[in-house]
Amino acid sequence: MPEKKDSDSPPGSAASGGAGTAAGSSSPAENGGAAKPPPPTQINRGKYGSPQVKNIRRPSSSRFNITQNRELTPLPPLAEASAAEREELFIQKIRQCTVLFDFSRDVLSDLKWKEVKRDALQEMVEYVNSNTGVLTEAVYPEIVRMFALNLFRALPPSNNPSEFDPEEDEPTLEAAWPHLQLVYEFFFRCLESEDFQPSVAKRFIDHRFVSNLLELFDSEDPRERDFLKTTLHRIYGKFLGLRAFIRKQINNIFYSFIYETERHNGVAELLEILGSIINGFALPLKAEHKTFLLKVLLPLHKVRSLSVYHPQLAYCVVQFLEKDPSLTQPVIMSLLRYWPKVHSPKEVMFLNELEEILDVIEPAEFQKVMVPLFQQLTKCVSSPHFQVAERALYYWNNEYIMSLITDNAAVILPIMFPALYKNSKNHWNKTIHGLIYNALKLFMDMNQKLFDDCTQKYRAEMNKEKEKEFERLNAWKRVEEKAKQNPDVESVAKMLEIVSLLDEQYPPSLRIEAGAGTNAKSGEGEDGEKDNKDYNGIVVPSVLNPAEKKKMADKPLLRRKSDLPADILTQKSLESYQRADEYLTTPPQSKDA
Repeated sequence: MPEKKDSDSPPGSAASGGAGTAAGSSSPAENGGAAKPPPPTQINRGKYGSPQVKNIRRPSSSRFNITQNRELTPLPPLAEASAAEREELFIQKIRQCTVLFDFSRDVLSDLKWKEVKRDALQEMVEYVNSNTGVLTEAVYPEIVRMFALNLFRALPPSNNPSEFDPEEDEPTLEAAWPHLQLVYEFFFRCLESEDFQPSVAKRFIDHRFVSNLLELFDSEDPRERDFLKTTLHRIYGKFLGLRAFIRKQINNIFYSFIYETERHNGVAELLEILGSIINGFALPLKAEHKTFLLKVLLPLHKVRSLSVYHPQLAYCVVQFLEKDPSLTQPVIMSLLRYWPKVHSPKEVMFLNELEEILDVIEPAEFQKVMVPLFQQLTKCVSSPHFQVAERALYYWNNEYIMSLITDNAAVILPIMFPALYKNSKNHWNKTIHGLIYNALKLFMDMNQKLFDDCTQKYRAEMNKEKEKEFERLNAWKRVEEKAKQNPDVESVAKMLEIVSLLDEQYPPSLRIEAGAGTNAKSGEGEDGEKDNKDYNGIVVPSVLNPAEKKKMADKPLLRRKSDLPADILTQKSLESYQRADEYLTTPPQSKDA
């Protein structure tokens, strides 16, 4: 009797009717036309040039509890052993791989035995991948123990966590990666094996194991996070009893990241896992999942390092809206609430995500949010940063968005027209002029009469503004005329001249407030020297000391991080790394899901 599918089964899970697909062997087409996979996390191979380094070098890698007796004896190959001896030999090789070596302090030590362990790991990977019936019940505790001893460790802290920039700074690569990679690969092949039995393994892969695995996502080595992502995804798919716990622990990581530290290296990978999980959610969505969207995913938009994980975050949000369109209004209103004020690159990211949302929005939901939405787009079109204005005006090249605008032109055009008309004449960038003319032409073709009404209304408002400005100038002239009638007009004029001179010659930091450490009447400072002159309560400092002028002129400029040299070894390591599984696949949603 087929096993019933869980409401949020991930790809390749036992609950979805299969034992799991091999790494890199599944595709959306093979999954019955399922949704596209979540965007893969970018491995920093120098997107903006080579990875940059800081002046202070951080710890090279994690510290492991090095085994005392590290002398390994090569065991015979598994292929040459008899069927009766093969299980015992396999267990001996697994136990042999629990020996830990030092890679960080003395790289050249124990080279012979390091190679023995490496050969054993490579042989076991091939053995599990090529044979059936090798994962017997006695092997499971040995595999989990070997994985835990090799990988579960305290990660090295950064020397300057507040200054670490994941986009530009050099990641800390694990020195023990030659062994760690093979341990990950071996465990992953065991999870993917046709012989793998979750009912047996669940006694050893428990809550504590998952918690330790999630802690490793904060590793700075992107190669390790890539293996962790695929491993945790397979565990989520095969162990139904761990799914709620995994989601809860990921939520806790995000809560700490948003409201406490604002620093975690594995947010993009965790979001990529969640993007695949969300595709398997059954309808109607549970209250737990809606809370996760509104309380976790949306507040992630306000973190400073949004650019590191934004593609995965936008994918998760869009997947939720495709599942339940009624969530569109709270999602868009939250985006508008978190909209950046002074960070133009982040604003472009918000515009990209908003267009993805509008591509899947329903007309009824669009009408609920179109007024505040286009009020924000008006500000974006008027932005002096040409990339923000350009990205906002690209909305008029989207056919579906234009169909929504056409159906609601009577509301949208009066909101957008003043910004479009004003910037068509005043914006400094010529490219923006062309895009604005295109938008105005589209509006004109939609409804000529409405366009003319908006034009007349805009000109009437401009005339009112000119009249108000004229009245304001006349009021100031009247004030000026009355001021000239003041009997102390000459001293006031002299005072104003001094204030003007002060504004031009001295920076604000060098101006001395009246009465601050100075006798206002005599102009004497606390030490009795007459360094300042007093005019009706305005204290003017004396001329700058020539030594101070030279000190200010010779002040060295700070070097930008992008000017610092790159680490060639880190660059080569990242370029040579190959992913274990390029995409996280998504199962087809069955009728009983």
